[in-house]
Amino acid sequence: MQQITSPHNPRVKEWAGLLEKKNRDKQHKFLIEGIHLVQEALKAQIDLECVCYEIERGIPAELSKAAAASLGVEWIGVTAAIIAKCTDAKTPQPVFAVVRKSGDELGPLLAEERTLVVVLDGVQDPGNVGTIIRSADAVGASGVIVGPGCADIYNPKVIRSTMGSLFHLPVIEGELVDILPQAKERGIRLAGTSLQAAESCYAYDFTGPVWLLFGSEARGLSPNVRELMDDGLLIPMRGQAESLNVAMAASVLLFEAQRQRYFK
Repeated sequence: MQQITSPHNPRVKEWAGLLEKKNRDKQHKFLIEGIHLVQEALKAQIDLECVCYEIERGIPAELSKAAAASLGVEWIGVTAAIIAKCTDAKTPQPVFAVVRKSGDELGPLLAEERTLVVVLDGVQDPGNVGTIIRSADAVGASGVIVGPGCADIYNPKVIRSTMGSLFHLPVIEGELVDILPQAKERGIRLAGTSLQAAESCYAYDFTGPVWLLFGSEARGLSPNVRELMDDGLLIPMRGQAESLNVAMAASVLLFEAQRQRYFK
C-alpha cells in the first residue's frame, strides 16, 4: 500500500486535472467518487488504475475484501486535502478512483436481435444524461449512444447520477448522422417523442428492434436526426403539465418497452 501526502505530487496534479474534460480526453481516464461507485466499478471489473482512500480513516470496510482481491489495482493512502482537490462533490467521500476509459463497440448494438438502445442528441444536463443511463440499465436495454452536444458521460455529475449504471451496459459516444443510417439498414426502427405524433406510446410495438431518440431539453431533436426518425410517439397525459423532463420521458418509454417484452 502506497501513501501520498503532498497535494503538489505530480500524480495528484494529474488526478485533479481529470476534473476537466480536455484532460479526460487527453489521458483517456476519468474519476469516480465515493464508496458505492468504487464498489460497482470493482464488481464490474472495470479497468481501474488506482483507488485512493483517506489515510486517517483507512480503506473503507465495504472495500476491504475487494482491496485484497483486486490484482493490478494500486491502493494509495492520501490526505483529506488531496481528496478535496481531486473530487467534485461539495462534501467529499473518503475514497475516489482513477478509471481508464473503455472502448465499447457499436457492432453488438446493431447485431442484437431485439436491440433496445437509447440515443441522446444534444441532451446537455448532466443529471438528465446520468438518469437516462440509469433507467436504460434498469430495464436491461442493450446500450446508450451519446451524440454531439450532450453532457460528457465522464463528467462527475453524470457519473454520480448513473449510480454505477455506467459500468453495467455499453455507453458509446459517436456521430449520430453516421450511426443511425447503419441502424436503419439493419431494420431497426428509430422512434422518438413528438408533441405532434398521432400514435400513443402505449399502442406502439416495442417488441421488435427499436432505438429511442431523445433531443435537447430546449430544442428537441436536431433537424438531421429528426429526418432519420421513423416513428413519432406521444406520451398521453391526463393532467395539465405541458411536457415531461427528457429523463422522465425516456424512462416512461423504456419501462413500456420492458412491460411489452417481459410482462405481458
